[in-house]
Amino acid sequence: MSRVAVIQLTSESDIESNCAHIDRLLAQASAQGAQLALLPEMLFTLDKQFYRQLAAEPCWLERLAQWARTHQLWLVAGAVPQPSPDGDARVRSASLVFNTDGDCVARYDKVHLFDVDVADEQGRYRESEQFSPGDEWVVVDTPVGRLGLAICFDVRFPHVFQRLRAAGAELISLPAAFTYHTGEAHWQVLLRARAIEQQCYVLAANQCGWHDERRQTWGHSQIVDPWGRVLIELAHEPGVALAEIDLTELHALRQRMPLQARLLD
Repeated sequence: MSRVAVIQLTSESDIESNCAHIDRLLAQASAQGAQLALLPEMLFTLDKQFYRQLAAEPCWLERLAQWARTHQLWLVAGAVPQPSPDGDARVRSASLVFNTDGDCVARYDKVHLFDVDVADEQGRYRESEQFSPGDEWVVVDTPVGRLGLAICFDVRFPHVFQRLRAAGAELISLPAAFTYHTGEAHWQVLLRARAIEQQCYVLAANQCGWHDERRQTWGHSQIVDPWGRVLIELAHEPGVALAEIDLTELHALRQRMPLQARLLD
């Protein structure tokens, strides 16, 4: 058995204020025995005017590494802007995994960008204006299990989770900034479906509350087990949610109901 945490934030334009809040919540997760903690999408800020700055300055990666070392956590930095490796002028939305020594051991660049119209105050979302898409799926070994990486809008594409499971994932992290409107309708049902289909734990850390006068996110960060049970769930305020991971039971479930073999037929 091991313990994991998901962190829920309301990231605003003041990056240092956001960082101070993150540090406090990671300290809380560590004090409660978490071995791995997941932060939400765009944890430093959801204000797009800062994305290029965040991608260009390595001090932000050092901040993440420092948190992992200080709190002795494997840290999944939900998604942060990073340079595009192919020279695209846009940045990438990257999920970064740091070990307890502060080494960045994995990076996943968001493949499915959120280019949609939503019936909320913002109305139009076009991530492709700031971000270029990734094209690889990433699974990494951690002390709590083999972790597959996804980000937010990926949850609507079951083939993503099928590929992560085929690559050996036992847990899947889903940092998000899911809108209030779409989250209320679809967030939990999608998370539970992905967990059930792939017989994986799903760790989902969402943004919450109002980030400016137009953008509101749903919150409800949670951890779902491979049977689809919601082990713990937050509401609409920042905070920490922790749950136990039992890989013995996960593999017993997979033996009793061998779905993967049939998916690969």
